[in-house]
Amino acid sequence: MDLYLKVRLAVSEGMSRRQAAKHFNISRDSVSKMLSYSTPPGYRRQAPVRRPKLDAFVSTIDHWLDEDLKVPRKQRHTAKRVFDRLRAECGFTGGYTIIKDYMREREQRRQEVFVPLSHPPGHAQADFGEAVVVIGGVEQKAHFFVLDLPHSDACYVRAYPAAVSEAWIDGHVHAFAFFGAVPQSIVYDNDRCLVSKILADGTRKRTVLFSGFLSHYLIRDRYGRPGKGNDKGSVEGLVGYARRNFMVPIPRFATWDEFNAWLEEQCRKRQRDRLRGESETIAERLQRDLAAMRPLPASPFEACDQASGRVSSQALVRYRTNDYSVPVAFGHQDVWIRGYVDEVVIGCRGEIIARHPRSWEREDVVFDPLHYLPLIEQKINALDQAAPLQGWDLPEAFATLRRLMEARMAKHGRREYVQVLRLLESFELADLHVAVKQALQIGAIGFDAVKHLLLCQVERRPPRLDLSIYPYLPRATVEKTSAKAYMRLLSTHAGDAA
Repeated sequence: MDLYLKVRLAVSEGMSRRQAAKHFNISRDSVSKMLSYSTPPGYRRQAPVRRPKLDAFVSTIDHWLDEDLKVPRKQRHTAKRVFDRLRAECGFTGGYTIIKDYMREREQRRQEVFVPLSHPPGHAQADFGEAVVVIGGVEQKAHFFVLDLPHSDACYVRAYPAAVSEAWIDGHVHAFAFFGAVPQSIVYDNDRCLVSKILADGTRKRTVLFSGFLSHYLIRDRYGRPGKGNDKGSVEGLVGYARRNFMVPIPRFATWDEFNAWLEEQCRKRQRDRLRGESETIAERLQRDLAAMRPLPASPFEACDQASGRVSSQALVRYRTNDYSVPVAFGHQDVWIRGYVDEVVIGCRGEIIARHPRSWEREDVVFDPLHYLPLIEQKINALDQAAPLQGWDLPEAFATLRRLMEARMAKHGRREYVQVLRLLESFELADLHVAVKQALQIGAIGFDAVKHLLLCQVERRPPRLDLSIYPYLPRATVEKTSAKAYMRLLSTHAGDAA
């Protein structure tokens, strides 16, 4: 720049171009260039680059790379592979560098360019992400639902053991309760939990559960193009934000409910932030979103998967590869099943017959010991080998009661012990535990006594047991006091005194 200034000043003050070239030791072409431009214009290509050795093979290279779009990404042509094929199959005599440069320029020309979008208030985007968490001391993969309001950048995040249909719906229900309103429309990807099929005209065939959810909340659903995450870029970015900020370091919580309560609190704290390029906080902009959203319906949508099944000969019902027990009285009957995120409910006709915590394992068996006690009472020899009773964590007093019952009543004692356990069908374990301990203290080892003590415990009245009906207790004989014995006692004391 200094040389440009000196040359231009010298010529403007009367120095000829020849003299300027000689004085500044530069060529006259350079002087002419300096007089034409006030600053160095840089290198300017006048004609396109000629590639005589490559141009004849460009169409072949383009054909190979276009075909690559139909194969897996890891099996596509690299510049080295294109170079090797051209030499072996097409007689190419050029070098590797021009191949590499051409492929890089071609990739740059083909990169997609995006249009900046403006998001009106009252609309949302939804997606699922994945992260590693520790729940109850077990490291596992969490699938977290994210609902984003792009106008305000407010978000809601909730984690689940799996990204199934009922988790999608449950996440929406909790998000709507969190914001206190329902968006006018939501943009989704083409997840199989929501879309069962994309028709030829581009419309989506929704799953039954998702259609019912949309109808309940009156939401217009919109979808991005398959494989194009940028069609819902706001929530895609928020998934990464939630993973980096809410799940680093790896979250450790005792239960899923505790983890989700913590995530909700993080979403509330984020509303105090003011993002780059915005003059208002997220919470201030959220008010415009809420004003444009619909009010919540009178009741939330029931986020459950519905199915039907049949009870097996072992009183088990299969749902999503897992078996859940029902009372043995319903064996071989048709039942309906409702799968929630946290539990499985089984019913027969209009009656709920079983509730279980949902298992997210595969080919798991979930028992409720109470379901099998009526059958075990009849088939008492199966008591020790009954799988539903294995691992049943009962207080130590129950084992003591069983031991005494079997010692005093043999096989009938085992049957009475099962009858004691069946009291849990109607009463709480804590109350029965107190009754069992009382029975052990007074030595009333029998079902009738335990039941009487349990009823007194629940009704808060003193027990009235007739211990004479329990022949297993040691008998105490108390005779009537006679005057003769009393006089003998007095005479004994008189003799001692003398």
